[in-house]
Order: sequence, then structure tokens, then C-alpha cells
Amino acid sequence: MGIAIASFFFGTPLYRIQNPGGSPLTRMCQVLVATFHKWNFSVPDDSTLLYETPDKSSTIEGSRKLLHTDELRCLDKAAVVSDTESKTGDYSNAWRLCTVTQVEELKILIRMFPIWATGIIFAAVYAQMTLFVEQGMVMDTSIGSFRIPPASLSLFDIISVILWVPVYDRILIPIARRLTGNERGFSNLQRIGIGHFLSVLGMSVAAIVEFKRLQLARDRSLVDEAVAVPLSIFWQIPQYFILGAGEIFTFIGNLEFFYDQSPTAMRSLCSALSLLTVAMGNYLISFILTVVTFITTQGGKPGWIPNNLNSGHLDYFFWLLAALSCWNFVIYLFCAKIYKFKKSS
Repeated sequence: MGIAIASFFFGTPLYRIQNPGGSPLTRMCQVLVATFHKWNFSVPDDSTLLYETPDKSSTIEGSRKLLHTDELRCLDKAAVVSDTESKTGDYSNAWRLCTVTQVEELKILIRMFPIWATGIIFAAVYAQMTLFVEQGMVMDTSIGSFRIPPASLSLFDIISVILWVPVYDRILIPIARRLTGNERGFSNLQRIGIGHFLSVLGMSVAAIVEFKRLQLARDRSLVDEAVAVPLSIFWQIPQYFILGAGEIFTFIGNLEFFYDQSPTAMRSLCSALSLLTVAMGNYLISFILTVVTFITTQGGKPGWIPNNLNSGHLDYFFWLLAALSCWNFVIYLFCAKIYKFKKSS
């Protein structure tokens, strides 16, 4: 800790602080208000007639100008110059007239939203790893006379991340670079897609392991007993390992995608949005657990996830998450296919 504090104070004078260029949330609100105010205006076919500053650089500090795109043309109304503004030459009211760059900033965020939303399901799958611990508690945790704490197997998720980073960087990227001709090897969208696929695979493996565990519980007449089943806890390693690999592809791909595709002046906001999926995923998995528990315990049934997992069906819950991940993966493929990358001047 002392070294960390010393490093912080040593590096502080060297850090270049960039002055804020205005709130991106304010600029987005300005576009929406201006669009609403000019809702009855017609958008000219010639995009050069839309308002933009004549300067080479954007009026937004720390941002480059963005080229006009034809999607979401209703938002272009915010950049339509009215007759009054044209006669008076007063273009200073940003709540009535926005630049093309401002409008394009909002368009970019809207285009990125579906990609962002698909990350919530992955984060929810990743957040349910506490159920892996509960699953491990009713498995054989012994190695001779030594017993392995079930929670310690989450270490394999970390090991997976540590192993996959050099494998990805030194092996997969060079191979992908030769095959695709892309300098990065995989595009950001491809990385995220691979991560989504791995989430489907990881939850499927977890469901199969749980199915086998429940089968052993029935064969050994342990259904009504909250005891461990003679199935080694090390069978959980693949599901931890696969989700760890998915974490590398999805979370890193998300961060790079949002940083690369966001407007220059919105990179901090968009990077924060990519991390927001983690929080949303935690809320989502809590909601799913609540709904599943409520539905499956109707009529006095033990439900899928009772206190005694031997009498439940945790495998059904894992299959449910695998199905949600598969559905999410299909939606992601569609969103990635139609996504149009930003254009900077």
C-alpha cells in the first residue's frame, strides 16, 4: 500500500488533465429538445444545408466533426435552420439549433444501444457464479483427507483469464490476422460475439454437470438428503474456465468497441456505459432468480433452487440461462450485422 501511495503522488504531476468540454448529456438533451421544437420542419435532401460550424474543428471541445449519416433522419430536424434564424443570423441558442456533429453524437449512441443491451445478458450469466458455489457444496470436495472449499474453485475463472490473455494475444490474434487480413485479428464485434457464444457453451456445460449430479443423487437415494453427491467438484472446472474465456472476449471487446466507436468527447461516458452492463446484469439475474423461485414453488413444490439442491432442478435453471444466452447471441449477431460504424471528418 505504501508503494502504491508513493507511486500515486509521484505520477500525479506527470498526469495530463484534460479540461471538460461540456456535458454530453446536456448536448443529447439539446438535440432532443430542438428536434421536438422543429418537429413540423422538413429535413432537406441536401445534408449540406443542415447547420454546422464553418470552422474545421468542432465547437465541442476535444471532439472532431462527425459526418452526416442518413439514419434516424428525424433527429436531423434539430440541425435544420429556420427562416428566423437564417434572417437574424443568430445561431447561438443550442436548445433550438444543434450542429450536425451534435446530432450525430446522439445517433451513434442510439446505434450502439442494441450492442450495449446484449451485454446485460452476458453480465447476468457471469453474475450467477454464486450458484456454481452452491452446486459445488453438494459435490465431492475431498482430495484424500483434504477438503476443497467450493468457493475456491472460482480461482479457475481467474486462472482462465490469466491463461487466455497471452494465448489470445500471442496465438489467436496472429492466426486471425492471417485469415482475416485485419490488423487487429478480430474486430471488436467479433470478439464480443465469441464471448456471447462461450457464455452459451459455459452454461450448457454447467447444466450437463448438474444433470449428472442429480442423476447420481437419484441413483444413490439422496434426493431427500441435503448431502454431497459422490461426483468430484473438479467437474466444475470446465464451466469456470469457459466463462473466464468468455469474460476476456466480451468485456474487453465491449470496452474497446465503446471507446473506438464513441464520439471523441463522449469516450468517458461510453466507457462507463460498457461497465454499466455489469450492474444491470446483477439486477437482471436477481430478477430472474426471484421470478423462477416464485413460479417453481407454486403449489408447495420445492422449486428449481431449494435449500436442498438434491431435490431441486438447478440444471433447469442453468438450461434457462443457456437458452437466454443463445437467444441473446442470435439477437447480437443481427445487431452486429446491421451496425454502421461512425464516420469522422
